[in-house]
Amino acid sequence: MHDKTLAELARGLAAGDFSSRELTSSLLERIKRIDPALNSFITVTDEQALKEADAADALRHKGEAGILSGLPLAYKDIFCTEGVRTSAGSKMLDNFIAPYNATVVEKLRHAGTVSLGKTNMDEFAMGSSNENSYYGPVKNPWNPKLVPGGSSGGSAAAVAAGLVPAALGTDTGGSIRQPAAFCGITGLKPTYGRVSRYGMIAYASSLDQAGPMARTAEDCAMLMNAMAGHDARDSTSVSRNVPDYTQGLNKPLNGLKIGLPVEYFGEGLAPEVETAVREAVRVYESLGAQVIEVSLPHTSMAIPAYYVIAPAEASANLSRYDGVRFGHRCKDPVDLEDLYKRTRAEGFGDEVKRRILIGTHTLSEGFFDAYYRKAQQIRRLIRQDFLDAFARVDVLMGPAAPTTAFELGAKADPVQMYLQDIYTIAINLAGIPGISVPAGLADNRPVGLQILGPHFGEAHLLNVAHVYQQATDWHQRRPEIKE
Repeated sequence: MHDKTLAELARGLAAGDFSSRELTSSLLERIKRIDPALNSFITVTDEQALKEADAADALRHKGEAGILSGLPLAYKDIFCTEGVRTSAGSKMLDNFIAPYNATVVEKLRHAGTVSLGKTNMDEFAMGSSNENSYYGPVKNPWNPKLVPGGSSGGSAAAVAAGLVPAALGTDTGGSIRQPAAFCGITGLKPTYGRVSRYGMIAYASSLDQAGPMARTAEDCAMLMNAMAGHDARDSTSVSRNVPDYTQGLNKPLNGLKIGLPVEYFGEGLAPEVETAVREAVRVYESLGAQVIEVSLPHTSMAIPAYYVIAPAEASANLSRYDGVRFGHRCKDPVDLEDLYKRTRAEGFGDEVKRRILIGTHTLSEGFFDAYYRKAQQIRRLIRQDFLDAFARVDVLMGPAAPTTAFELGAKADPVQMYLQDIYTIAINLAGIPGISVPAGLADNRPVGLQILGPHFGEAHLLNVAHVYQQATDWHQRRPEIKE
C-alpha cells in the first residue's frame, strides 16, 4: 500500500479493499522500520492516528465518509496541532505543546484525514537542505548521503520513501518546490493568501504559504480542495471562491502558451538539469503547447531583496521567544537581561541567529531606507515582471533548482546555500503560485520541473502538471530503500 498515490488509496478505501486502520497500521510500521535511517519525522502520533483511522472507518460504515476520509498524511512541524509537540525544528520550542490546531490542520481533520505525526524541518523554516534542524539532518531516500532539500525536507523525504502518501509543507522562498524536486515528488506553493496561515509558526509573514506535497498533481488537487479558502482569523487570507481543483485536471493543452524565461537558463544551471527541463518542455510541445521566450529582467535582484525582507520579518516574528511565556528558558537567570540573552543564545541555532542579526540591522535607524525600503521597491518590480510575462503567456516553466540534490555538508558557506533558491524566491516575492513536478533523473538524482502561473491560477497549474504526468512516468519512479 505504501507505493500507492493518495487518489489510489482513496479508491481502495471506497471499494473496501482495505480499512483506514489497516492502511494506517501498515504505514506506522513502515515508519518504525525505515525512518531511523532517514530522520524525516520529529514526532510520530501512533495512538492518535489509530483513533482517527477507527473514526474514519466508522463513518465509512455509516455511509458518511468523504473523499479524504481515512487517508493518512503528516504535517511539517511548523503547524500547530492541539496536544502535540510543535517545535519548528528548534530547541526553542522543543517543549511546546500546541493548545490549538492551525486552520489547515482543522480543515483536513474535518475532511477525515489521519495524522501520522510531525515531520522534520530546517529550524523555523530557515534553510535549503534540512541540515539546520535541532533534531539532526534529514536524509534523502534516493541516497542517504544527499540532502532532501529544505526547509520542508522531512515532508518531502517521508512522501518519497513511502512513509506517508502526502504531507503538508510551507514555502517562504522555495521550501516546498525545491525539496519536492530533490526527492522526486510533486509540491505546490499556492498563491499568497489562498491557504490560511493561522496556526502556522511565522518566519516571514508576507512570504510564508502552506501547500501540499504528494506523489502527483491529482493528489495535490485533492488536498487543496480541503485546505484552500478564506479564514477570518488570518488577516492575509483572501476572500475568494474556491474552485474544485480536481474538476479540470484532464483538460487538453492544445494552444497552451508556455513562457521560458531566458534568465532561468543561464550561468549556474547544471547541464543535466537543463537537459531534463528542456525535454519536459518538448513533451508539452507534443501535447499541443506553444513555447515562447520571455524575460524576467529583475530576476538577479530576487535573492538580495529576499535576504533583506525575510530576515527583517523574521527578526520581528522571533522576538516573542524570550523565555518568559513559553518555549525554552535558560536556567537560573540573574536578571531579565540575562534571561533574554541566554535563552535566545541557547534556544536558537546558528542560521536563525544569523538571519535575526541581518534583519535587526536592516530595520535599524539609518538603514531602514537604504535596505528594507529598497528591497520592497525591488519586490514591486519583480511582481511587475511576472504580470508582464503573463500578459503574453499562460504559464512559465523552468528548473525548480539549479542542481540536483547535493551531499550533506557540501555547502557550508551560507551564500552558496542561499543561491540554491535562485529560481524559487521571486515567486514568493510576487505572491504567485508555483508547482514542482518530477521531470527526470540525473545520476539517479531527481530533477524537478517548475511551472508558474498568475495569481490564483492553481487549478490551471494542476491541470498542466497532471496532463504531463499522464504522458510521462517520472512521478512513478521510486527510490530503492533498504528495509
